[in-house]
Amino acid sequence: MFVVLLRTVILYLFIIAGIRLLGKRQVGELEPSELTLALIIADLASVPMQDNGIPLLSGLIPIVVLLALATILSVLSAKSIRFRALLCGRPSVVIEDGIVLESELRRNRLTIDELMEELRIQGYTDFHDIKYAILETNGQLSVLPAADRKPPTAAQLGLRPEEPGLPVVLISDGRLLSRNLRQRGYELPWLERQLSAHGLSSPSQVFLLTVDQLGNTYCIAKGDPA
Repeated sequence: MFVVLLRTVILYLFIIAGIRLLGKRQVGELEPSELTLALIIADLASVPMQDNGIPLLSGLIPIVVLLALATILSVLSAKSIRFRALLCGRPSVVIEDGIVLESELRRNRLTIDELMEELRIQGYTDFHDIKYAILETNGQLSVLPAADRKPPTAAQLGLRPEEPGLPVVLISDGRLLSRNLRQRGYELPWLERQLSAHGLSSPSQVFLLTVDQLGNTYCIAKGDPA
């Protein structure tokens, strides 16, 4: 039993390390070649996990070969546009100027119901609002709205809003992150005033407290409705 547990942990950690070496792009997006790699690795890893008669090295070597092959293909894809198109395919425009291109839907085996579902997820219900809808090589749908349907930007309205910057977490689930507090240039008296303004007296009462570069805070007390 202990041997099975140990082999499982070793294989699991080894696969995580190998996938991490491929880079964040491969982890966040699954191209056809990467999906194939993930399925094969999962199948290869399951065999030595279950069968103690198979040497652990026999299970690790094929995984190493596949990860090395995936890395080589990734480098070749980055250096050659033609190779990348051959390996991953090309993006397909499925909507142009509000018109659905049926031939592209058929070529990608995408039904009109699936297309409309993806559009609704992104907040579009009218095809006329869309300049282009592009089916990317990883299966995601990118939608570019028509110019007259885009909301105006602050620059177009002649406004110069202040940039609040990235909010920093000061309290997470009742735990005070003192380092973040100091990095923002604040001390405990300032924090106590912020808590008091929200009717709180202790960080333990706070589920989440953030502050941006302009000093704006966002606070959720424990037990507050979502």
